[in-house]
Amino acid sequence: MMGSKKKVHAFVRVKPTDDFAHEMIKYGDDKKSIDIHLKKDTRRGVVNNQQTDWSFRLDGVLHDASQDLVYETVAKDVVSQALDGYNGTIMCYGQTGAGKTYTMTGTTENYKHRGILPRALQQVFRLIQERPTHAITVRVSYLEIYNESLFDLLSTLPYVGASVTPMTIVENPEGIFIKGLSVHLTSQEEDAFSLLFEGETNRIIAAHTLNKNSSRSHCIFTIYLEAHSRTLSDEKYVTSKINLVDLAGSERLGKSGSEGRVLKEATYINKSLSFLEQAIIALGDQKRDHIPFRQCKLTHALKDSLGGNCNMVLVTNIYGEAAQLEETLSSLRFASRMKLVTTEPAINEKHNTERMVKNLEKELALLKRELALHNSLANRPLVTYDPMDEVQIAEINSQVRRYLEGTLEEIDIINLRQIQEVFNQFRVVLSQQEQEVESALRRKYTLIDKNDFATISAVQKAGLVDADGHLVGEADGQSFAFGIIPFSAKPGKKTKTKKTFKELSSSLRKEGLLSPVSTKVFDVVSTSKTQLVSSAKEGDVKDTLSRERETSSIEPSVSGSLKEESRPIRPSTPPPRPLAFEDFKNERGSEINRIFKENKSILNERKKRASETTQRINAIKREIDMTKESLNFQKSLREKQGEYENKGLMIIDEEEFLLILKLKDLKKQYRSEYQDLRDLRAEIQYCQRLVDQCRQRLLMEFDIWYNESFIIPEDVQAALRLGSSIRPGMVPGPRIVSLGEDDQDKFSQLQQTVLPEAPNSIAFINAKVKTEQKQNYMKTMMGLQHAPRK
Repeated sequence: MMGSKKKVHAFVRVKPTDDFAHEMIKYGDDKKSIDIHLKKDTRRGVVNNQQTDWSFRLDGVLHDASQDLVYETVAKDVVSQALDGYNGTIMCYGQTGAGKTYTMTGTTENYKHRGILPRALQQVFRLIQERPTHAITVRVSYLEIYNESLFDLLSTLPYVGASVTPMTIVENPEGIFIKGLSVHLTSQEEDAFSLLFEGETNRIIAAHTLNKNSSRSHCIFTIYLEAHSRTLSDEKYVTSKINLVDLAGSERLGKSGSEGRVLKEATYINKSLSFLEQAIIALGDQKRDHIPFRQCKLTHALKDSLGGNCNMVLVTNIYGEAAQLEETLSSLRFASRMKLVTTEPAINEKHNTERMVKNLEKELALLKRELALHNSLANRPLVTYDPMDEVQIAEINSQVRRYLEGTLEEIDIINLRQIQEVFNQFRVVLSQQEQEVESALRRKYTLIDKNDFATISAVQKAGLVDADGHLVGEADGQSFAFGIIPFSAKPGKKTKTKKTFKELSSSLRKEGLLSPVSTKVFDVVSTSKTQLVSSAKEGDVKDTLSRERETSSIEPSVSGSLKEESRPIRPSTPPPRPLAFEDFKNERGSEINRIFKENKSILNERKKRASETTQRINAIKREIDMTKESLNFQKSLREKQGEYENKGLMIIDEEEFLLILKLKDLKKQYRSEYQDLRDLRAEIQYCQRLVDQCRQRLLMEFDIWYNESFIIPEDVQAALRLGSSIRPGMVPGPRIVSLGEDDQDKFSQLQQTVLPEAPNSIAFINAKVKTEQKQNYMKTMMGLQHAPRK
């Protein structure tokens, strides 16, 4: 969906200080402009054209502003629009030590001083709760760009595998994404905070003159949102992402006093910020065609955010002191250039293919009902528009055969599908009859090539054929006869002349080799065979389905019987689980164990049949290969001896023709066996699923029985049975044992009364405590590893 163009919003936040330069820095009455005044340098002489006054018009100046006010002014609308499908980017830029990290992430020691990033996470989950009509998923990632290298700040989590290849920035039609960056699904606010704090502990910081905890890298925390409607059946859904960018601060090496590794880091930081400013200048110039996004990793990763499909907000952090006025001017110039950049935010709509198919199926069913209504109003007979099944196809095949035999005057036309299937069955019947005629001819006659004069003369000398090529004697079906194959009937190919086909079929019917009755009998036999196979398969499926229903009905019957039985005396210590499992299979779980064994035996039998079928297929394949080799040998021998052609048609001998027929039969067997193997594999998959279900049910029932028999105290079981809706087995054993204390509920209630700004701060503080516990544990383990051993 196309959006309208809009300018980037730029705000300035001034770092609070006791030494504020009131004479040099002044704000406008509307708090949207800032004026800078510098005194002239008298050392430059009387003629001095030095500029002394600058005025910058921005979207807001935040002086002595709280974290709440900063978030309400800068980020609230961007986050709110993200849930409607708009991408958003919030970037903090400025001199080192000016408060960028404090503005973006804040401090974890004080809940009130949290920054834009944790507040954005809170707002996202709060808005999700206010939209029960939508299913919204939240995912997060944390990227660090350090010395022009990409790092995943969440790669230290135990379930994130180590990346073998370095991360790279990849472009596709949907935008920019980082290949190798882990993206984590978060369903709760506390989980999102835990991921944030985990990434913060992995950031690289260093100390210099202007900042004791200076960020030495650019960091991008991304929130990915995907919203599906629960009420509408529309296949469309919206996606969006929020990039929260904390840039490393620009440094003047003379003021920061950086040396060694910190100096190298400062060089990379200044270089990437310089490339970022060049990209911003190019975006602000309407005449520029090329934007240098690929000059550094930072601009390449933010290509979507800088002048793309995004709501862009810049927060420029500056000092209010006179000593840092030159860097302040540089930061304000960057902010004014950013305001010239235009973005084109639009809703990111995508289509759910599964839901689209369901909607199309519903529409198709509606159109069929509407067409049936029109047919009934027009007094038309009942017409079905569904694809034909096997029974209907068999009925059409029977009608076509009766029509060809003359027992059916005409075939009733119902709809277009039926017309197409009638023509298809005509083709099938014709092909079958051609094959029958060819096989009957070969059983009754020995075919001789008309151009084989030696054989013809030998037959004529024997008195079996006259000079015109006609048979001598009577072909009564009991004696053998010789015939001459016409030149148009090439061995291995079917005759296409209708007159010849009719003459042959009529003569064969007269001689009793081909009749409608025999054709019908053949069809009945093949149909009955198919029905037997399908009925056998249906019987197996019905048996397995009945066993599955029997398995599902075990629990109430077993539970009911156990209520009436007297419970055995409980031992003082629980027995080992393997021994208890054997007792359970012989007693309470005997029925499930019996069904499990039966299903497993059926599965093994199907696997055995599949193995045998595979061996047969391999044998047929080997025979096909050998036949192909023999056929190729015959062809090469024929080419060496010289090929005989007549009117462009090749003449082959009988041995080569028999090899062709054999190869054709072998391929037919191969296809049949392969189809049987596919059916067996489907049955094996179904049986395997039943076996897995039985195994899972057996283990689940054993856990319930073991907890009831040996783990759960008897007094707790008695309390649960006294008119309670909770029966033994519904609650895990460890949870039932702790039902009497319920310390977690007491702790949660205490948190809501003691913690400041509860309950909103509970998730933030819990995530902070868990992160600190993890850090302390890691430090302790590292200390133990490096401790000297006695």
